[in-house]
Amino acid sequence: MRPAPLMLWLLLAWTLLGVAASLGQLPLSAWLDAGAALAVLAVLDAWRLRRTASPELQRELAPVLPLGPEATVALHLRNPTKHRQPLRLHDLHPGGWAVRGMPRRVTLPPGGALRLDYATTPDARGQFHFGGCHALLPSPWRLWRGRRVLGEPSSTRVYPNFAVLAELAGLSVELASRSVGARLQRRRGEGTEFQELRDYRVGDSLRKIDWKATARSHRLISREYREERSQQVILMLDCGRRMLAQDGPLAHFDHVLNASLALASIALREGDAVGLLACLGQQQRWLPPQQGAGGMDLLLGAGYDLHAQPLATDYLAAANALQVQQRRRALVIVVTNVRDEDDKELRMALSLLSRQHLVVLASLREQALDDAAHEPGVELETAIRSASAMHYLAERERVHETLRREGVNVLDVRCAELSGALIERYLAIKRGNRL
Repeated sequence: MRPAPLMLWLLLAWTLLGVAASLGQLPLSAWLDAGAALAVLAVLDAWRLRRTASPELQRELAPVLPLGPEATVALHLRNPTKHRQPLRLHDLHPGGWAVRGMPRRVTLPPGGALRLDYATTPDARGQFHFGGCHALLPSPWRLWRGRRVLGEPSSTRVYPNFAVLAELAGLSVELASRSVGARLQRRRGEGTEFQELRDYRVGDSLRKIDWKATARSHRLISREYREERSQQVILMLDCGRRMLAQDGPLAHFDHVLNASLALASIALREGDAVGLLACLGQQQRWLPPQQGAGGMDLLLGAGYDLHAQPLATDYLAAANALQVQQRRRALVIVVTNVRDEDDKELRMALSLLSRQHLVVLASLREQALDDAAHEPGVELETAIRSASAMHYLAERERVHETLRREGVNVLDVRCAELSGALIERYLAIKRGNRL
């Protein structure tokens, strides 16, 4: 409870009366009587404020919010008293979130209810908590303001922007892939696995005829196909210090997570199972391959609170952990930012994985380095920066070439092109049936 502006003005007036009494222009008893009356009024008003019932409040908040778009929070207020209740409200939303529509001044009608909506924009992924709603409630005579905390705390989880995934779900695999930048080639054949040769049957497509076998046997021979078995895709994400770099409004890891979920959406629709291994320093977070409609929900739940940490990634520990967890052969997509100092350890880790799995390495290319390398070197400082960036990129490409010679499928890609590049390479491997 704290004094309201009216109380401060009354105290100022009483002080001026005291000055007048000290100058002999007002009897001292009148000043004392005014002070006693003011004290009685203040005590009575404070007592009435304490006895005033607080408004009832319920917060309506979605349990899951997407990162980026504005979200709406609804406050349902009810006045339990028979008098009007003017309030000044401020909901205790997570710090750092942009808010539109708070704080708010409202007046509740006697015994009435009111709904207030305000907008907030999450600024990061993870679990977040809303405290109670702070309310300033004036006393009946407006001498005091009481601070009340209304409602119960609530929480929500902020996921990557799944609105993009919903848009992809409404498109065919071809259109969804092209919408994120994948350049697809026409699919050849039946899209199924070859099983055996057999005699030609009436109605068989000409594409099924094996002309070499026909020439050898002097009769028409057709290929028999069976439906492709579901394959498994493992997203192996670097959550170390390399992913803290910023490219546009998002950190590298946010770009990686968005691209990985877009790829997972396509792979699940293709009938494959998708798993996740997040490398956190020397620790890992593992989600076994999931299949079907619920697979995306599990992937979102497993990765929504992942963040890059200022730690060095242990590639060998991650590779060993994956070998233990994933016994079946799979397409392992490793997403990191390759640097020349990673040469030995990363090569050992990828070599270990390649013994059992088909490995694709997506190496993020920082836009700032490309800009620095192509910056005209007019001044000495600019020339040195440009030469350093060019040397760094050359050493990075050297590591890439070494990995390619050892059989690793390497993608050198910028963040803005990552989704399209991953989906394009996945579909090329999937339709080539290389697992």
